[in-house]
Amino acid sequence: MFPGFEHATIEVAANVSITGVIGGSGPPLLLLHGHPQTHVIWHRLAPALAEHYTVVATDLRGYGDASKPPGEPQHANYSKRRMAADQVAVMDKLGFDSFFLCGHDRGGRVAHRLALDHPERVRKLMVLDIAPTLAMYEATDLTFATAYWHWFFLIQPAPLPESWIEAAPAEYVTRIMGSRHAGLAPFDPAAIAEYQRCLALPGAAHGLCEDYRAARGIDLEHDRADRTAGRHLTRPLRVLWGAHGVIERCFDALAEWRAVSVAEVDGEALPCGHYLPEEAPAGVLRHLIDFMR
Repeated sequence: MFPGFEHATIEVAANVSITGVIGGSGPPLLLLHGHPQTHVIWHRLAPALAEHYTVVATDLRGYGDASKPPGEPQHANYSKRRMAADQVAVMDKLGFDSFFLCGHDRGGRVAHRLALDHPERVRKLMVLDIAPTLAMYEATDLTFATAYWHWFFLIQPAPLPESWIEAAPAEYVTRIMGSRHAGLAPFDPAAIAEYQRCLALPGAAHGLCEDYRAARGIDLEHDRADRTAGRHLTRPLRVLWGAHGVIERCFDALAEWRAVSVAEVDGEALPCGHYLPEEAPAGVLRHLIDFMR
């Protein structure tokens, strides 16, 4: 699904490897995916982006073919801080001191933390269809909790959510992705099959749950510490979200991101639901090329 790209497996820590694809030429652009997906979400954008950038599209720890270590106490090894460090290590191994960064959904949360912890590494930042994690939890109401029920299911103690996902990983993928604005129609069947293959791998359900457990616990601790210390994003930020999605209905995306940034923040809603790279690839591509100059 990535013609001309090379597949890579890069060791980033003891017994932890990150997988993905690399292709193109020009300034480096790191792309991070969301739940319950893999780097394959970028398949409709990567060939065109490769004409302008050296594109690095990776799997997050716990997802795709990346390592899926057992969760530590307080889920620290799935904190966004640790997951961001994975991606910094990837770019180090590839020889990129600084890079453009774009993340969708869970990848956007990793990108947010990466830009906070390693601002010197990030040239510009784009996040797709999220508000900051702390803002979303603190503003949770019935509408949001009903739409994003999986946030509260996946944080339950192991092995309850893992056992349910492992019993039917293919159905989990189609139910989660098919329940949004456009159903399953926007997705390439080959991409769906890849998401299903990866979620059926040993440890995948646990890695996915640990990501969310960390978001509910240690990630909020880190976010609150940033707020207390007055730490803000300092890199130019563009925010895109789906006009038919939960972010549009429940949050003022630009206001929430401006509250955690001292740099310029702009963006807009695109005519789609949650899965921008697959539902509205032309719009995302236009913004990436315009913004990541």
